[in-house]
Amino acid sequence: MAAAFGFGRLSLLLMVAGLLGRVMHAAQPRPPAQDAEFTFLLPAGKKECFYQVALGNGSMEIEYQVIGGAGLDVDFSLESPSSILLIDEYRRSDGMHTIEPTEGGDYKLCFDNTFSTISEKLVFFELIFDSPQEDEDVNNWADVAEPEEMLDIKIEDIKESIETMKSRLERSIQMQALLRAFEARDRNLQESNLSRVNFWSAVNLSVLLLVSFLQVYMLKSLFEDKRRVWT
Repeated sequence: MAAAFGFGRLSLLLMVAGLLGRVMHAAQPRPPAQDAEFTFLLPAGKKECFYQVALGNGSMEIEYQVIGGAGLDVDFSLESPSSILLIDEYRRSDGMHTIEPTEGGDYKLCFDNTFSTISEKLVFFELIFDSPQEDEDVNNWADVAEPEEMLDIKIEDIKESIETMKSRLERSIQMQALLRAFEARDRNLQESNLSRVNFWSAVNLSVLLLVSFLQVYMLKSLFEDKRRVWT
């Protein structure tokens, strides 16, 4: 009887601990969304979707490019966490969109290549987030410093310089990623053109050799004496 009572108390304690763990996990704030960039291969006749979490009352910038494949085009769509279709584009090679303010939850990004039955596409896309909570965390250090400890340097000027440097660095990273995508697309296009030039050059050379052989054969046949000689 005592063992059963002890086992019942242990089960009750474990149940309470599990409930407290779930409550504490739910009470923790969601981590801020991180900037991301991704390049993937979209097969012919397929559709690929990605989910990205975003915080509320922020901004999200989406940019995509088709850097490889015949036609350099793809269908793109974006749905909000409440299943509202925000963007729906057809047969585009690139696009850039800004969502502001964002809705908290998972956004759905889809790239559709079902209209192409032969050619696969190489797609690059980038996500840039700007959350007001991140700005508040950056500015919290200013509340800790005392005015007497600033040595006659205005804290507002330092804060403005840091924010300007941060925005310029983020913009430079974004531009470098875009330049890499443009370079990859141009390189793929040049390689495709080179293969086409080589193929048609080989075809023209083959036709030229065939025509030359036929001309020599026809000229030779004109000068042949086909009369029979009786002896």
